[in-house]
Amino acid sequence: PVEQPQPAAVQKTPESLKYISLVLLTLQNALLILVMRYVRTREGDMFIATTAVIMSEVFKCGACLVIILIQEGSVRKWLHLLYADIILEPIDCVKVSVPSLTYVLQNNLLYIAVSNLDAATFQVTYQLKILTTAIFSVLMLKKVLSKLQWISLVILFVGVAVVQMQPEASGKAALAVEQSPVKGLVAVIISCFMSGFAGVYFEKILKGTRQSVWLRNVQLGFLGVIIGIITMYINDGAKVQAKGFFVGYDGVVWFVVCLQSFGGLLVAVVVKYADNILKGFATSAAIIVSCIASMYFFDFHLSIQFTVGAFLVIIAVYIYSKYVPIQTPSLTIVVSRKV
Repeated sequence: PVEQPQPAAVQKTPESLKYISLVLLTLQNALLILVMRYVRTREGDMFIATTAVIMSEVFKCGACLVIILIQEGSVRKWLHLLYADIILEPIDCVKVSVPSLTYVLQNNLLYIAVSNLDAATFQVTYQLKILTTAIFSVLMLKKVLSKLQWISLVILFVGVAVVQMQPEASGKAALAVEQSPVKGLVAVIISCFMSGFAGVYFEKILKGTRQSVWLRNVQLGFLGVIIGIITMYINDGAKVQAKGFFVGYDGVVWFVVCLQSFGGLLVAVVVKYADNILKGFATSAAIIVSCIASMYFFDFHLSIQFTVGAFLVIIAVYIYSKYVPIQTPSLTIVVSRKV
């Protein structure tokens, strides 16, 4: 008798990889904000934030070029791909310039926000990017949200609002630089809108073209360097000429640059092993880690308002991640600028 072919076994993601992904996502979400806060509030020569954004774009672009080279297998194929998909596609690059500009401005605003808000408050407030991304997804991609997701977005907004009502002294510590909570709040809100718009716009581009996400990130990074240099000369040109491009840089600052540039690429690698629920847990865990670390390292004091608001945000993130409506398969968005 002829043997019937056995159906291929469905490969499941090992539980260990899921939990490794959870840990990596949590560390990526929490560690960057904590270290950014440290380097922006410590004593000594302060590095110029616009230069750090430029270097982050350079590293990200370089990493994606290496990934593409490995995928192509030879320098000749690699150069041919770059020539065909970038040099011969100038109009395509113009499309990418929109999210590239938005990301550069967003990353500059993040430095302003984290310089004026403690790490825990920033981490909670920055979750408004979930709300802005959802709004732009509905408007630009006609995405459908479940009723529970809409409810979670309302809870998220309320939670962030309650956090902003905490007494000013609750997060105040002896710092080497002056800070303005209002300035930080405005910066993080604008950054959330930019993050939502750029992420959805980038997803729309990815869905309509054949280029890989790595090639798109090369385009984003290359244009980001150019836009970053222009931004630097507009905002800090005199300071850079007087003190130098790398003033204030040390090992910790380079660590921040690497976290910002490679963090999103790390998420791109591990996100396929982590479902929406795990990503929600990672975001919630990052808020808790940031809060605990802020109490130990930045003399942050918990208030009732912050505790209630943070709890509401964590619940909202979990609900939004868990109750995702079943939709037609679509391209997964990978935003390499995530903080």
